[in-house]
Amino acid sequence: MTTLASGTDTLTRDALAVLQPGFTGTSAPDWLLRRLGEGLTSVGLFGRNITSAAQLASLTAQLRAECDDVLVAIDEEGGDVTRLEVRTGSSYPGNHALGAVDDVELTREVALALGHRLAACGVNLNWAPSADVNSNPGNPVIGVRSFGADTDLVARHTAAYVTGLQAAGVAACTKHFPGHGDTAVDSHHALPRIDADLSVLHARELVPFRAAIAAGSRAVMSAHILVPALDPDRPATLSRRILTGLLREELGYDGLIVTDGMEMQAISATYGIERGSVLAIAAGADAICVGGGLADDETVRRLRDALVSAVRSGELAEERLADAAARVRALARWTAAAVTGASPDPVDPAGSAASAASADSVDLGTGRPGGASGASTEIGLVAARRALTVTHSDTYAPLTEPPYVAALTPVANIAVGDETPWGVAAELAGLLPGTETGSFSGEEAGTSALAAAGPRRVVAVVRDEHRHPWMGAALDTLLAARPDTVVVEMGVPQATPRGALHIATHGAARVCGRAAAEVIAGT
Repeated sequence: MTTLASGTDTLTRDALAVLQPGFTGTSAPDWLLRRLGEGLTSVGLFGRNITSAAQLASLTAQLRAECDDVLVAIDEEGGDVTRLEVRTGSSYPGNHALGAVDDVELTREVALALGHRLAACGVNLNWAPSADVNSNPGNPVIGVRSFGADTDLVARHTAAYVTGLQAAGVAACTKHFPGHGDTAVDSHHALPRIDADLSVLHARELVPFRAAIAAGSRAVMSAHILVPALDPDRPATLSRRILTGLLREELGYDGLIVTDGMEMQAISATYGIERGSVLAIAAGADAICVGGGLADDETVRRLRDALVSAVRSGELAEERLADAAARVRALARWTAAAVTGASPDPVDPAGSAASAASADSVDLGTGRPGGASGASTEIGLVAARRALTVTHSDTYAPLTEPPYVAALTPVANIAVGDETPWGVAAELAGLLPGTETGSFSGEEAGTSALAAAGPRRVVAVVRDEHRHPWMGAALDTLLAARPDTVVVEMGVPQATPRGALHIATHGAARVCGRAAAEVIAGT
């Protein structure tokens, strides 16, 4: 165990222990290493911190040289939300694609493969899966991150995902409690509100979380949402009624409670991150996630001091802060034991083997040691192919000439980010060399795409057509002029399939694009 820096008192160490900060760069800065020596127990990684498997393994080793049981957390959902493959797109389809297949064993296998991949690089806490029931088709932030709109389907796949991920020795963090699926507002921008009554919440939103708890989810992430039926005054992250009364006492959950990013506008613009962090710990949260946008020592110092001051003023009970810190350290011990196979809970032996593998020999697309072959190494592509919903006209024939891919591109979801590529153009270019592409949006998107395509066959790629009227209008224009247009929907399919060929991929992961390209080219 780490020897804590002399002069760091217990209260300060506990305040540092409950923080999960991020940082910039691909190696740990001096300030972060110093804080680990003073009691910081968790670090959050983002796409900006990762360039390769070897680099990530080196980074996590650097962190563990300072604190051997540090929790290294990441937001790696697979599908649209990837940090490990932020510049290329994910090798694994996301939740919605897995829900479309509805094979719980496949979901478990995908989560296990992703867990192997994380463990091999030294990551031991994943802020996933999303257990939100996407009951509102207009939801701007969940969508394909959900297994679907059916409560029982979401519950059984959430449990399978938790089981698979943790079998690799990586702790799952099921989110966003008590359920972010019935919102029309993105909590990155403002505070959403869910007005469902208590009976609906228990029959819909809470069912997948009960399944996750029964499956042994080591962590649960709170949502920055106001749910008046549960607490009319405070969002879930800051609500003792929700975190302690409902999650702890009623649902019987005893693991780590992690907040969603405290710099999100739902909290930072209403309470501020310092005040919000104090209220969250007082409400029952154990770990404060911060660092997606605020990633420096000044943020850590401000939050540490806010927690210490709150204890000294009597606003925050010292016992509550100590309990939160103890839960963080307990999870850190579980992950350390899981990697060595010493955990009292079942851990897939393959997970330990993958964790011990040299990162240089690990394929980040499979999570298995390099050189492995067979269906297990291609589980992501296998799942993406199975997830496709294909509708075509009687006269459709696979393309043999390179097409023009018109990407009808909406504003990026902040959780996804705008740096992760999506679509089918790159994959089609590999199958049909000479494929060209362009990105279009707004009222003139259809007309502009037609002009750019010229005589070439058009492949129109959309993302949540039902949420963007301009996108539907652009497809109207394209199909009126070119009825042989191929349409690929890479979001939640709600609109009526149209085009000579319509493919719903149920997500925009790279493997989803590959699976669609294979159908388009008939390979």
